[in-house]
Amino acid sequence: MKKLVKHTKPFAIDWRVRHFVVLLFAVLGVYLFLEMRAQWSDMHRWNRAIGDMSFILIAISMAIGPFSRLVKLPFNLTAWRRELGIYGVLLAIIHTIIILVGWVNWDFLRLFGFELHPSGVYVMFAKGFGLANIIGIIALFYGLVLALTSSNWSQRILSGSVWKFIQQGAYILWWLIIIHTAYFLYIHFLDFHRATPEPNFLQWPFAIIVILVSLLQFAASVNIWRLKRKRIA
Repeated sequence: MKKLVKHTKPFAIDWRVRHFVVLLFAVLGVYLFLEMRAQWSDMHRWNRAIGDMSFILIAISMAIGPFSRLVKLPFNLTAWRRELGIYGVLLAIIHTIIILVGWVNWDFLRLFGFELHPSGVYVMFAKGFGLANIIGIIALFYGLVLALTSSNWSQRILSGSVWKFIQQGAYILWWLIIIHTAYFLYIHFLDFHRATPEPNFLQWPFAIIVILVSLLQFAASVNIWRLKRKRIA
């Protein structure tokens, strides 16, 4: 006679606690990134520190889904994706505001790679800079949609299938963020008429994080495929 196995619901931490923990983690992360760049100008220190922490939060959020499919835990880890994504997007908004105020001085053409020539006309000075910022803006709007629909209320209003379809856009958001970040980490300051700066110390950590998240997603996909094959067999 088979024993009945009791399936217990994974322990879930209260949403208020999750918000507090993620917010505290974000603040500490921004502080550490600021300290790592103490010799930089204030605008670039804050710009990069907040942008980098936004990337970290969203990377963890993207890793949690596949990780939870590979490892069975006694608590509900996937619930943390919501808060991580929300604060990741909020930091991205602050990152954008700092750039608009401190870097391009609300000159939106400069944001897209144009500079005012002494002759009085705008000329393009950096195609990559403009393209990377366009990708960043698309990612920001994408992130806002995901953040605004990351609630039980929106899930009820939109219905399960529509809400799930919108939230699956997180994978598109993730790759837009990767492309935007990679440009400023590896390419932007390599210009023929300027001295080449020292390599950014976050180049390797960024590459490792992207590879690890990709490996987790691949492993989770393979695991789902194997489970489905077993059921069919």
